[in-house]
Amino acid sequence: MTRASAPDAALSAMQARARWLVTALVIGAMALAGALPARAQAPAPAREVPALSVGFTPNYRAIMRRAGPAVVGVLVDGVQMPSSVNDPADARRSARPFRSPFPFHGQGSGFIISPDGLVLTSAHVVAEARQVTVRLSDRREFRASVLGRDDLTDVAVLRIAAHELPILTTGHVDSLQVGDPVVAIGAPFGLEQSISHGIVSALGRSIVGFTSVPNIQTDAPVNPGHSGGPLLDASASVVGMHATIFSISGGYQGVSFAVPIDVVLRVKDHIVAHGRMRHAYLGATIQNLDRTLAAAFGQERPRGALVSGVAVGSPAAAAGLTAGDIITAYNGTQIDRTGDLLGHLSLAAPGERIRLGLWRARGAGELTVRLGEATGDDDQSDAEETDAQELGWHLRPLTNQERESLGVSSGVWVDEVAHFSAQAGLLAGDAILSINLKPVRSVQDVLAAVRGRPSHLALLIDRDGVRLFIPMWLE
Repeated sequence: MTRASAPDAALSAMQARARWLVTALVIGAMALAGALPARAQAPAPAREVPALSVGFTPNYRAIMRRAGPAVVGVLVDGVQMPSSVNDPADARRSARPFRSPFPFHGQGSGFIISPDGLVLTSAHVVAEARQVTVRLSDRREFRASVLGRDDLTDVAVLRIAAHELPILTTGHVDSLQVGDPVVAIGAPFGLEQSISHGIVSALGRSIVGFTSVPNIQTDAPVNPGHSGGPLLDASASVVGMHATIFSISGGYQGVSFAVPIDVVLRVKDHIVAHGRMRHAYLGATIQNLDRTLAAAFGQERPRGALVSGVAVGSPAAAAGLTAGDIITAYNGTQIDRTGDLLGHLSLAAPGERIRLGLWRARGAGELTVRLGEATGDDDQSDAEETDAQELGWHLRPLTNQERESLGVSSGVWVDEVAHFSAQAGLLAGDAILSINLKPVRSVQDVLAAVRGRPSHLALLIDRDGVRLFIPMWLE
C-alpha cells in the first residue's frame, strides 16, 4: 500500500508508515456461492437501479471549470528523524528517537471548504511538517496553520488568511453506487491542477493498517501527490478525499482509496470546534465471514461482522459481547460486512448508546452498548495532551518508559513544532524538563509559563541523551 503523497525521499518514508487502528481487523475473503442450476431464475434485486442513458459521459471540462479553482497544492517543509523512517509512530513513543535530523520538502493536495480560508487535506501530508504552504489555483501562496489532524481517519484541517475563496460543493456519499463515474483533481508528482477519471470500484472498503473508516475504492488514476485532493462525482461535487493507493511499483495500478466526505466533514467540524477529533471505542476485534464460517454459525449465507475477540474492560465486554457473536445490525440498520459496522462507528460519539443486532447460538438477539473513547496510546492521557497553539507546540506528558529512559521524574514530550519554534531550535522529539529553571511536571506547567507572554524563555531539554538550554523569544 502506498500513500498518494509527494514523491521525494522523505515522503517515501511517510508512504511506508504503518497506520494504526483502534480495533484490529482481520478481513476474510468472501467465498462465492455455487452456480445456480441452468434453468433456475436469479432472484430479483431488492431495488431496481436504472442504467445510465446510452452514451452518457460526464462533462469533464465543466467539472474542471467548476471544481478546479477550489483545489490547492499543499507544500510542506520539515525535519525527518532517521529512526522514524521505518516506524514514525513507534519512534514518537520511545525516548530519544533520533540521531541526526535532516530536512525534507514534499507536496500533497487539498481543497477549500469555506470562503474564509478553511482547507482540508490528508493528515499524513502534514504529519511531519513544520511549515505548511497552500498554493491556490491562481498561484497565490499562503502560509497555513494546522488547526488539527486526525490520524485515525487521515484528515487534517488547515487555515489560511484569505477571503472570498472558491469552494467545493459537498456531494452525498449515500447516493454513490458502484460503477458511478468519478473524477480526481490534484497534484500527482507535483503537477498541480491535474484531472483524471474512473469509476467507483467498491464502497465500504476496509483496509488493514490504514484508516479506521471504510473507504471508497476507485480505479481513477491517483499517484503520489494526490493525497488530500478531492474525489468528485459527475456533478462536480466532492464525495471523498484521496488517501492512499495499493501499488507494487509505487505509482498508479488501478486501485485507489478515498475517505468518504461525510466522515471528512464530521472530523473537520470537531477539529474546528474542539481542536481534535474524539472517536468512539467498541473494544471488539471483528472480521468478515466466508461461506464456511457462516455455515458453522448456522447462517444460510455470510452476513454481518464476526466478533473474534473482546478487549478486557472494554464497552463491548461490559455489554456482554463475546467472541463468536455476529453483529448483524447497528441501530436497526443491516450490517453485511465489517466495513458497514466501521462506517457507523466512525460517525459515532464517545458515550453514545447503540443497539447491536446479533446472531448468537443460531438465533437472533440484541445488545445495547455504551461506547467509550478511543485513545492512541494507553500510557498517554488524552485529557493532558494539548496544543500550545500560540507557540505552535503539540505536547504530551512523558510516558513511564520515557521517564525511566531519560532518568527524570517528570517532563513533557514535544510531538510537533511549528516553523517559528523550529527556527528557535526546538525539535519534535525533544523532552522539555524545565522552563526558566522551573521544573515542568505537566503540559499545564508549560501553558502557565507562557500564559503571561514573557519576553524570553529558557527551556532545558533532553535531546538524544544530551541536556541543553534552548533560548526562545516571544513576540
